[in-house]
Amino acid sequence: MSSFLWTADQTIVMTGDSITDCGRREDPIGLGHGYVRQVVHLVRARYPERLLNVVNTGISGNCTDDLLGRWQTDVLAYKPDWVTVMIGINDLHRDLDGVKQLPPPVYEANLRQLSQQVLDSGARLVLIDPFYMLLSMNADARQSEVLVRLEDYIDAVDAVASDLGALHVRTQAVWDAVLPAYPCQLWGNEPVHPNADGHLVLASALLEVLGY
Repeated sequence: MSSFLWTADQTIVMTGDSITDCGRREDPIGLGHGYVRQVVHLVRARYPERLLNVVNTGISGNCTDDLLGRWQTDVLAYKPDWVTVMIGINDLHRDLDGVKQLPPPVYEANLRQLSQQVLDSGARLVLIDPFYMLLSMNADARQSEVLVRLEDYIDAVDAVASDLGALHVRTQAVWDAVLPAYPCQLWGNEPVHPNADGHLVLASALLEVLGY
């Protein structure tokens, strides 16, 4: 029997920022051209009988406070069986630049509220770490600051996932393993937004946690 956790006829909402969005509003089938689409195709290839309903509601530029404002209409209204959330790199950057006050404790509180609402609805939850596709040895001063601060945001995801029993995709750990062998330029033009090959790394990491 397969250990893959997404079963026949389930509805999965995948949400977050630009990394999830990835042009989904210009895509006729609404999946975008990133890891969401790749996950759907990989599942169809191995489990064609499952006929999952996958909905992408990522919006470029979103932070956790933006998700809170649209959580009911863009996530819970679909009555999902599963929700995946990748959010946080914009929280870090907005806080670093002084645009919004979204330090790790606020980020964690927002993420905890979002997560609890998912669980209260009866759905299962997958939290996906924010990431930065860069090794510290190759970082300039600002990038080094991002990498240092990112650790606290990832710790916040870990705390929420552990406390609430959510599945946890440790994407930064995956990149830290990949990048020494294959540099960032292979996966994207800058550290935040992967190219198609980089999105395949994300899709693989998510599916592994789901028992694909």
